Amino acid sequence: MVDYRQFRLNKLNTPEFQHLRLLLFWPLFGILFYMAERGNITSTYFPMHCALDDKIPFCEWFLIPYLFWFVFLAGMHIYLLLFDVPLFEDFMRYIIITYSAGLIIFFLFPTCQYLRPSVFPRDNLLTQMLGAFYNFDTSTNVCPSLHVVGSLAVTFAGWRCSKLQASGWKIFFGVAGILISISTVFVKQHSAIDLAAGLIVCVLAYPLIYCKLNERAADRPVQRIT
Repeated sequence: MVDYRQFRLNKLNTPEFQHLRLLLFWPLFGILFYMAERGNITSTYFPMHCALDDKIPFCEWFLIPYLFWFVFLAGMHIYLLLFDVPLFEDFMRYIIITYSAGLIIFFLFPTCQYLRPSVFPRDNLLTQMLGAFYNFDTSTNVCPSLHVVGSLAVTFAGWRCSKLQASGWKIFFGVAGILISISTVFVKQHSAIDLAAGLIVCVLAYPLIYCKLNERAADRPVQRIT
């Protein structure tokens, strides 16, 4: 465990705290994502739509796992910073690779979606909240879904965390990752294409981080107890 009470900016390059430099990715990502979303860099977007989208019903209850994504992602950052710094470093490298890939796609292949209902089939607290979210969030740069990418990043880290190896935790991370991912299509924030593209990005990035991690572990000498 790292004693963050001892942290000062002039210690950022020390072995104890240098892992915190990985967090600098987030403000950089925020700036670039804002440019992609609201920088008016293009007026041409490619609509994301497939036949499966028309078969998936709108369901406002999926707003709950959709919003839980923010807690899921932030919570894993905090937990790993406190209890598993080596895994935090791998988790952040995975985030950097996948989210950077998403940004590159957003700039090279801008996408949008027209799946949001013009009128909600029901009027309740969840649809009111979703309406407010629609007004806040744009419907552009949707492929791949960063909700899917982020939720799977947390799920993979949760499965690999040595302190969370109980079957209950593994089930929790798996179910949460699935619910968050599919929530994107049920609240009509994403097309099924965006979900699939997010899965592809995650699968391609996985061996770049975690398979190398397995190789490093395999290279360690086995300690024999005599």
